[in-house]
Amino acid sequence: PHQTPTDHELDEAEDREERGMWANQAEFLLSCIGYCVGLGNVWRFPYLAYDNGGGSFIIPYLIMLTFCGIPLFMIELALGQFSGYGVITAWRASPIFKGIGYGMMVVSFLVAIYYNVIIAWSLFYMFASFQSVLPWTSSCGKDWNDPIYTTTYLPDEINGTFASNITKVKRISSSEEYWRNRVLRINKSEGIGDPGTVLWDLVLCLLLAWLIVFFCLIKGVKSSGKVVYFTATFPYIILIILLVRGCTLDGARRGIVFYVTPKWDKLRTAKVWKDAATQIFYSLGTSFGGLLTFASYNKFRNNIYRDTLIVAIGNCATSVFAGFVIFSVIGHMAYKLNLNVEDVVNQGPGLAFIIYPEAVSLLPAPQLWSILFFFMLLTLGLDSQFAMVETVITGFMDEFPKLLRPYKTLFTAGICTVCFLMGILMVTEGGLYWFELYNWYSAYYGLLINSLILSIVAAWGYGKSIYDIKMMIGFNPNWYFRINWMFITPGLLLFVIIYSGINSVPISVGGYVYPKWADDLGLCMSVTCVALIPIYMVYRIIRA
Repeated sequence: PHQTPTDHELDEAEDREERGMWANQAEFLLSCIGYCVGLGNVWRFPYLAYDNGGGSFIIPYLIMLTFCGIPLFMIELALGQFSGYGVITAWRASPIFKGIGYGMMVVSFLVAIYYNVIIAWSLFYMFASFQSVLPWTSSCGKDWNDPIYTTTYLPDEINGTFASNITKVKRISSSEEYWRNRVLRINKSEGIGDPGTVLWDLVLCLLLAWLIVFFCLIKGVKSSGKVVYFTATFPYIILIILLVRGCTLDGARRGIVFYVTPKWDKLRTAKVWKDAATQIFYSLGTSFGGLLTFASYNKFRNNIYRDTLIVAIGNCATSVFAGFVIFSVIGHMAYKLNLNVEDVVNQGPGLAFIIYPEAVSLLPAPQLWSILFFFMLLTLGLDSQFAMVETVITGFMDEFPKLLRPYKTLFTAGICTVCFLMGILMVTEGGLYWFELYNWYSAYYGLLINSLILSIVAAWGYGKSIYDIKMMIGFNPNWYFRINWMFITPGLLLFVIIYSGINSVPISVGGYVYPKWADDLGLCMSVTCVALIPIYMVYRIIRA
């Protein structure tokens, strides 16, 4: 039956209207899909699967999806939609835990800094594709090429003559050479303590990436909501084309078998569980605050139960699908280089920028497909980047509306400028080492602990989550969600945190092991995300 809204409800409705709302339900759903289906699926998931033995990574990944990812996804949507506020102000529901909102903002801020560097790399490759010959297909005659064979001559003890014996054979694909020696120029740096010179071509790409983010967010969801109609759907077309082509290549089966066959001994290592847990948060965007922020622009009665299942399951299916694209090409490269699948390329965040360029070079009219592919990476990255930057902006706007809302454009420009300046360190000759430090630690212990506290507070501290959800969608969440919120999700997160802490190892890139000061710096970065929770609690108690 129709009920007359109270004065408080009318005030809430006016405030929602002033903040802005999605024009329709499709904009919200596509924005969530675009936020979740991003570079984490086609860039991060494949290289973590490759690093952790293919099928050995998929098993803990699906376990973390079932018992952590989906339950936390719905909790975050519910909190944002019910409150109608950003990550800080939404915690009026349980004010002493408002530090969780600040922690989410710090995670999004730190990840946004290095995430746009990936978009800058995509822009670099897209511009490089406008050449008569794709530069990464050239295996000789360029200043970034390494000698493939080192030959020494030793006396033949049998007949006294000199015989040519190849004592060292270094097989490397031209696309990997281009990535390491031309794009990153990491061969000119000795480690994280030697950043070297600034790479101005990459700096300009990074500047362009931040300008795109700024102009797309200048009007909030009113502008970004229109962009996602294209950016959320276009990537699937390109991935399907690449998969069809990849499966027709010689040796593709070897890569796919590696991808789907688990190595059971890997499941006993802490790294695979830690990587699977953090990848679920990267894939779904839970505990970053983006989902909460997007849901805060929803109508109060929107069915978040349905949206959770559509986005979460569809997103992780996309990750697995993108893995087939990557590993079919890795299998082909292993066939060409006569190597084992696990030895084809150096493991790490550059995997996608080695394998995907190799894949598009095998298509007819490779320049066209290369441009389309890297434009696809651009759109994938921008969707997620919009959400993370919007999380920071909306969080401050809702907490300090009178101070900041009149100057939203200026404030947005300020956030983008600060992130751009901090990202310049990652586009130097040693920038990959700093990039990997951000990638490893910015959303590691802090994100996991933040998620643990969020799940405990939502289920036990606040205590009205189920009632609030029923008020919005008209029925109680089923037993699966309730059992996970109360017991399984916090228990599994606690296990991963403790197990990862006990078995932690220093960060490394290829054969380079980071010095202790860099590890300590990374841990400080990670702890910052969660340290705001007790600090705010103490502040709140003193103020009370």
